[in-house]
Amino acid sequence: MGNIRLGIVGLGKIARDQHLGAIEAADGIELTAVASRNAQLEGVHCFRDIGEMLASGVELDAISLCTPPQGRFAQAKAALEAGKHLMLEKPPGTTLAEVFALEKLAREKGVSLYATWHSRAGAAVEQVRELLAKRTLRSVSVIWKEDVRYWHPGQAWIWEPGGLGVFDPGINALSIVTHIMPDSFHLTSSDLFFPENRAAPIAANLKFETAGGIPVTAEMDWRQTGPQTWDIRIDTEEGPVALTHGGGRVIIDGEKQPEGENHEYRRLYERFVELVQNSGIDTDFSPLVHVADAFMLGRRHAVEAFED
Repeated sequence: MGNIRLGIVGLGKIARDQHLGAIEAADGIELTAVASRNAQLEGVHCFRDIGEMLASGVELDAISLCTPPQGRFAQAKAALEAGKHLMLEKPPGTTLAEVFALEKLAREKGVSLYATWHSRAGAAVEQVRELLAKRTLRSVSVIWKEDVRYWHPGQAWIWEPGGLGVFDPGINALSIVTHIMPDSFHLTSSDLFFPENRAAPIAANLKFETAGGIPVTAEMDWRQTGPQTWDIRIDTEEGPVALTHGGGRVIIDGEKQPEGENHEYRRLYERFVELVQNSGIDTDFSPLVHVADAFMLGRRHAVEAFED
């Protein structure tokens, strides 16, 4: 088949910073159209929304949704019902019920659905996954702290219900841990810290354990300034493993390992091309399950107001 003709819905910061360059670098796919209320892109067909895009007659094979999770279900449903292969920016949706409904619809329509987790494509993630399959775990500790004002300036949606708050970056950590761990794990306690003027948490402390009793902890905070911290520290009987820089680098038994190329989004689009060619489905919703559990078990703590 020729290049996959792709339409992007949502031309905001994440699309411009990550998706456009990744599409250009990936083989087998080309950007044909964009839909955005507030922006246009030279050289491709431009529309105001997905409905206008799908009704335009422009030939598209696939859609990539780069919009905020709130309201995305209707967009995703429209794409699938039109017979388009579909790629979802993380998180795949605002509720578990809606993402499982999308998976069911994709299977009924015989098209691909790809729920992406870009941090799983970090340069060192697969190396750590393969290593942990051969080692005996003792504990796992996640420290995920960043400055929301730097990474999400003026993005009011992220503080609303469904926007996830600190779990917008925190789900990246959970996507890595669910991928590299040899065993599944479940939440045992959750402390969530809500600014008094916001509907989503700015920090979270979580405790999990595996079926075998191995402890997994996660400390997430959006109030960190200066150097940012995206670390997963793993204690094994054979020695320590530290996955740092959001999955981009690894230290094994105290020794820094050679750094690989960190082309997360290009790898996502390469995977999407594979799925489309085979009408495959790749939908691991486990990171979203853990976030949902964090809200279900969450003990709410009020903290000072946040002003952007």
